[in-house]
Amino acid sequence: MLRAPSLRLLPSLGFALAAAAAPAAAQAAPCADLPQPIIYGLGGSATKPLLGKIAGGLTAAGTLSVVYQAPGACVGVNGLLASTPITGTASYWDAAGKEQSCTLPDAGQVVDFANMGNTAGSCPGVGALPAEVGDFLGPVNAYTFIVPLASSQLAISREAAYFAFGFGQLGRAAPWTDDTQIFRRDANSAAQLFVSIATGVPAEKFKGVDTKTNQGTITAVASASNPEAAIGLVSGEVADANRASVRVLAYQHTGQRCGFLPDSSATAFDKKNVRDGTYHIWAPIHFFARINPATKKIVNPSVASFVGLFTGEVTAPPNLNVLEAEIKSGNVPKCAMNVWRESDLGGLTKYAAP
Repeated sequence: MLRAPSLRLLPSLGFALAAAAAPAAAQAAPCADLPQPIIYGLGGSATKPLLGKIAGGLTAAGTLSVVYQAPGACVGVNGLLASTPITGTASYWDAAGKEQSCTLPDAGQVVDFANMGNTAGSCPGVGALPAEVGDFLGPVNAYTFIVPLASSQLAISREAAYFAFGFGQLGRAAPWTDDTQIFRRDANSAAQLFVSIATGVPAEKFKGVDTKTNQGTITAVASASNPEAAIGLVSGEVADANRASVRVLAYQHTGQRCGFLPDSSATAFDKKNVRDGTYHIWAPIHFFARINPATKKIVNPSVASFVGLFTGEVTAPPNLNVLEAEIKSGNVPKCAMNVWRESDLGGLTKYAAP
């Protein structure tokens, strides 16, 4: 537990509430040449470490090829709903679990599933899902504020985050008052959406530099020219994978007397404070796919077999331990949670695995 810098929240000051392909490889092979069956996904970059572990295991088992493009969380669900073809390059994972690049058809490829950390309703332009699209929950992920290792800062309050990301220099939330050292995403990013919900800063109104991806934020924060003034926001799993270059801040939400890390300590990986709900900014991962409205079952059997690994409805091949992959990726399996919530950063209820 850490005491966070706290600022008295002022009245509202009048806030009004494109696809990035995978790293291109020279002459990447066509995605369509991967072993069949192939499923195509679209969404956020935060879940790529977990998707890669599962997809690599399926490649090694010879059961499924997963191709994924990660332009942003809300781009994914919007692309699925509109049946928008994706073009350019995308990621897939080889049998060793290594991310590779492949080339999509010139005419584009309609996606089979979308993946992101938030509900569809939190995305710009998305209301209630149509009856033919289902929402399936995976493991839990935290969303975090990060600073360079050279920073002396250890915690941030909701109020300080509101002024830093909502007003930048004008917010006077020292030391985070330099717009060039505040690193953000855009309104399609799950990380930015959750910080928006937590702090009250509209997702499209964040101050700072758009780093485009979670890894872009890690790089920008780690190499910031003014470490004491630098701050960024990323998914917890990406922060965990980069502890050698950035530090997660404890977060103090409204009503809390001090800040909490996602884990029981800065060196632990137990997600204790996520599992008991003390760390506020967390949510389950969402998979979206087309379903039969009558049965609520996914219509594409290959997508059903993939998503079912995360929901627990499908048995994994012998070479793949899904729970281990989730934990090693920095996620929390639902069975390990002591609390649950039904909406993005909604109220908590007690939970015990069946």
